[in-house]
Amino acid sequence: MDPVIVVGAGPVGLALSLALAAQGVPSVLLDEGPGRDEPRPARTVVLREDTADLVARLGCSTLHDAGLRWAGWRSVRRKQLVRAVPLGEEAGTVPLPAPVHLPQHALAGGLRAAVAAQDLVTMVPFSRVDTLEQDAHGITVHTREPGSTWWRGSYLVGCDGARSTVRKLLDIRFPGRTAVERHAVAALRAQLPWPGEAVLHRAPPWRTGGSEITARPLPDDVWRLDWLLPPRGELVTPDALITRIRDTLEGWCGETPAYELLDTGVYTLHHRLARRWRSRRAFLAGDAAHLLGALGTQGLDEGLRDAENLAWKLAQAWHQSASELLLDSYQAERRAAVAARLRAADQSLPILRGGGGLRTLVPGSARGHDTLLADGHLGCGPLGAPPAYAHSPLAPRRAEAHASVGTAPGAPVADVRVTAPDGNTVRLRDRLGLGPLLVILVAPGTGVWDRRHWLTAGVMPRLVDAVEALPVNAELLVTESYPGATAHTVLLVRPDGHLVAAFNGVRPAELLAAADTARGGGADTAHGGQDRTTTSSDRTADVN
Repeated sequence: MDPVIVVGAGPVGLALSLALAAQGVPSVLLDEGPGRDEPRPARTVVLREDTADLVARLGCSTLHDAGLRWAGWRSVRRKQLVRAVPLGEEAGTVPLPAPVHLPQHALAGGLRAAVAAQDLVTMVPFSRVDTLEQDAHGITVHTREPGSTWWRGSYLVGCDGARSTVRKLLDIRFPGRTAVERHAVAALRAQLPWPGEAVLHRAPPWRTGGSEITARPLPDDVWRLDWLLPPRGELVTPDALITRIRDTLEGWCGETPAYELLDTGVYTLHHRLARRWRSRRAFLAGDAAHLLGALGTQGLDEGLRDAENLAWKLAQAWHQSASELLLDSYQAERRAAVAARLRAADQSLPILRGGGGLRTLVPGSARGHDTLLADGHLGCGPLGAPPAYAHSPLAPRRAEAHASVGTAPGAPVADVRVTAPDGNTVRLRDRLGLGPLLVILVAPGTGVWDRRHWLTAGVMPRLVDAVEALPVNAELLVTESYPGATAHTVLLVRPDGHLVAAFNGVRPAELLAAADTARGGGADTAHGGQDRTTTSSDRTADVN
């Protein structure tokens, strides 16, 4: 079968090719550029716990070398501390995980290094797509410069950014809002009063502070500072930016400390959502499918979730064929999740930025507003939490055999320690993204048993037979405990880590039915599928 064609070698395209390779699917990665990224210290990304784990699983080593996990989050209004939140596993009673902050060029470089070591990914630089044709058996694209070349693939994914050529060739509209937020940005090296902590300062009490400043730490005493600007107007000259930097450092430190300015920029954020994310054998992902970023939300987080969601479905189609429902579910799940994120941001903007609107309907305390802003920056609530696919077409109907656990159906599973039948004990997230569904038995005490005994004792033989009878590849794992689960609870988990269902004990028939639903009901019309103009996610309200 022909490889998958991935257009665009930014972080999302690189991650998608690596995620496909992890599941044995070859890809051709068409890079419009030279195959490397220009260092821009002021252009950084914040990865939440799930996307940071995904990037690490894909072999990107720069998370540890170039990234920093925040030690805490601090909110200040005028001169008053509003909130201080410790982050990470060592935070004691605070369960919030620490985001990872790193320069985008360092992330892309780490992913490129992983691609270079991967035999199943062919990267082709200086390849600009100008023609796209589909038929019942595959997809063909033409690239120009420096040589005219035709490429044949089984599927194609456009990860080619906000001005996506793939989206334009597919004639897919990209409506939304322009210039939702503008920020002046500086990357500098200095010693600030909160080493390792991210800081949000609202209404700083100096003339050039504006309405909001964010300081986000990087390794080696480097910081990214963002000043919120009016949506339009206010030309930011180099002299004006230097004045902002000096005033801000003096306001925080009492005097302007020594600093080294590394990079500057002005970024304008837009909110847009493509009408369709699938057209027969072609898909959109990342900025080609959506733009967001106001109020601390991270568009790259959503792009990486696109890649993780789509990779296992394309792998199923490539290896075993797949139903149209399975391939359609990418748009149904991811577009609905991003649309909800955009709606939450758009509804919060008038509350947080003034101008009436919903502000009159929400308690106006500084702490209430701080909670909304912290959600976006820390990956919590409707502005930042990982999505759940409760209404996915791949979700089985609730049955009497289903059990309630600490994870709702469709939500990401907790990262517990699991043991495979070969005796290897790892984090659950280490088993994601490899292709099979995961079947997890909650069996307290197995950690101290001899594995030779518990594999042949109790419910295990029956569960082994049930897993072997599933219509799709599955891996059986055992865990000592799972939040909210009782002994002998069985969990069925998708390759991207979302819970399909939990069962009270071993229920072979119900487990088989749920697994069949999770794979889209089998391969009926996988190849040459029709270009669907109306799906459940198409009916999701657009952001305009």
